[in-house]
Amino acid sequence: MFWDTTIILLIPALIFAMYAQAKVQSTFSKYARVRNRYGYTAEEVARKILDSMGLYDVRIERIPGNLTDHYDPRAKVLRLSESVYGSESIAAIGVAAHEAGHAIQHAKGYVPLTVRNSLVPVANLGANLAWPLVILGFFMGAPGLHLINIGILLFSAAVLFQVITLPVEFDASNRAIALLQSNALFTREYIEPARKVLQAAALTYVAAALVSIMQLLRLIIIRNSRE
Repeated sequence: MFWDTTIILLIPALIFAMYAQAKVQSTFSKYARVRNRYGYTAEEVARKILDSMGLYDVRIERIPGNLTDHYDPRAKVLRLSESVYGSESIAAIGVAAHEAGHAIQHAKGYVPLTVRNSLVPVANLGANLAWPLVILGFFMGAPGLHLINIGILLFSAAVLFQVITLPVEFDASNRAIALLQSNALFTREYIEPARKVLQAAALTYVAAALVSIMQLLRLIIIRNSRE
């Protein structure tokens, strides 16, 4: 990463990203100490939600880590972290319901999810190759302008992935809350805490998108200054 005056653009975004990470950790920790009244585990709630939507073929697995939860559309597996899988807490159930929301998006062909999944290969390529190409282009001087442009184009794909992720995550959270209510898995007193956990988690995606956008803006400014 270059050190120049455009780094100033990144500072607010990085501060917000640190705040978002701290917020999700503190909110999850707070509600991880509050058990649901019915004694359901997060895995049981996720299973009930999936079955209520006819998604009997979606498996649920326990994986290592803390908040490493995700839905794998290729394998049709909902993976819950060790801190979530067997927990009866409001926080864990909120996270599990959110991931079940992604499985439902996949089953229903939710367009933003489909678009995001199709962007994964090019987004990964862009995130890994963009900066090396840009740096190499600058070392080459004027002839390297073509490489810089390719790097910016690749990084734009990574930024687009981050931006499209936002509606996908917000929709999954909204589905989670609605499903918890419609399946009578939560009493009203637990809905707002679960919503707070999911809102805090959503901030991390907003922060990631903001950092990516600022990085792209930096690249464009740096590129234009070298013409």
